[in-house]
Amino acid sequence: MAEKSTQTQTSSITPAALHQLVREGRGPRLLDVRTPAEFRTSHIPGAYNVPLATLREHRAELLSHLDEEVVLVCRSGARATQAEKALAEAGLPNLRVLDGGMNAWEATGAPANRGPERWDMERQVRLVAGSVVLVTGLAGIFLPGVHLIGTAIGAGLTYSALSNSCAMGVLLSRLPYNRGPRTDLRTVLAELRSTP
Repeated sequence: MAEKSTQTQTSSITPAALHQLVREGRGPRLLDVRTPAEFRTSHIPGAYNVPLATLREHRAELLSHLDEEVVLVCRSGARATQAEKALAEAGLPNLRVLDGGMNAWEATGAPANRGPERWDMERQVRLVAGSVVLVTGLAGIFLPGVHLIGTAIGAGLTYSALSNSCAMGVLLSRLPYNRGPRTDLRTVLAELRSTP
C-alpha cells in the first residue's frame, strides 16, 4: 500500500461533502486557522479557532486532542494548506483542507455563524500595497527616488505570490483591528477535550 506524501499532495474536501457530513452528524473536527477577527466575522458552526501561528507553535500540544479526522479551514485554502503541512510533519494523520475555504463554503449557501463585518486580510494587503505604490509614485514626481519604495513593495508582493506567504499580511494581522479577542490555547484544548 502506497503512503500518502504530505509534501506533495494535499487532501481536500469540498464544501458540499463537508456540509453533508455535518448534516448527517458525522462532521469531522473543524480547525479554522484564520485570525480571531476573521473567525468572528464568519465561521462554520462548531469550528475551533486556532490561528496558523498558534497552530504551528503548539502543534505538539494539539496532537493528543486531535485523534479523529480533522478539516482545516481558512479564507481560501492557502493558510489551511500550510497548517496541514505543519500538523502532518508533527505526525497527525487524517487531515483535510476545505477546498476553497470559507469563500467556497459561503458561496454554496452552507450555514455560517456571523459576527461584525471586517475586511479580510487579502483586501487589507491590497489596500496598503496599492496605497503605498500610489503615494510613492506620485511623490516620486517631486522627490526623485521615492518611487523605489513602490518598486520594493512590488518585489515583496511577487515574492509573496511565489512563496505562498505574505509578510505584509503577517504584519497587518498584528494590528488591533485584526487581532480581536486573543485565542487562548488552554481554552481551545479544553473545548477539544469536552467535545465528543
